[in-house]
Amino acid sequence: MNIAVFCSAADLDARYTAPAREFAELIGRGGHTLVWGGSDCGLMKVMADGVQESGGRLAGVSVGFLAARARENADEMVIARDLAERKAQLLARADAVVVMVGGTGTLDEATEILELKKHGLHDKPVVLLNTAGFYDGLKAQFQRMEDEGFLPLPLTSLVFFAEDGLGAMAYLEESAGLR
Repeated sequence: MNIAVFCSAADLDARYTAPAREFAELIGRGGHTLVWGGSDCGLMKVMADGVQESGGRLAGVSVGFLAARARENADEMVIARDLAERKAQLLARADAVVVMVGGTGTLDEATEILELKKHGLHDKPVVLLNTAGFYDGLKAQFQRMEDEGFLPLPLTSLVFFAEDGLGAMAYLEESAGLR
């Protein structure tokens, strides 16, 4: 399975890096491919290292202005023209999407993926990995959107909130018929 992961390129503390590493190892040991932003720094590097060291493949999609930070030993690396093309390529190459902790770029990616799913432009499973309660506020906001009629679909048909990597992987494998 090709699993797109949206996450931060920032260096973060162990409460975020340790669970990311565990999830990366699940991807690698499962023989899956990490489809990610291609960066070799921060949480993106933690993910790439863990997947690669555990036997998985790396398919990166970087962007021109970040190409100097792209991982050199990825199995595949594409340089997109801009962020919009990058997001489109990441989604096109993925069988499933996992959103991990991150900043405004990650939030932008998450909301675009969910908007496209809402309109039926893809039907890939989407997981928000809620490490250390990072997305508790967003989960509450999405629930309010559903409760007040702003979502035309049930929230559960758009996104699955996982509290850890094991839960995320179980959901993805079940969605793909691997369990």
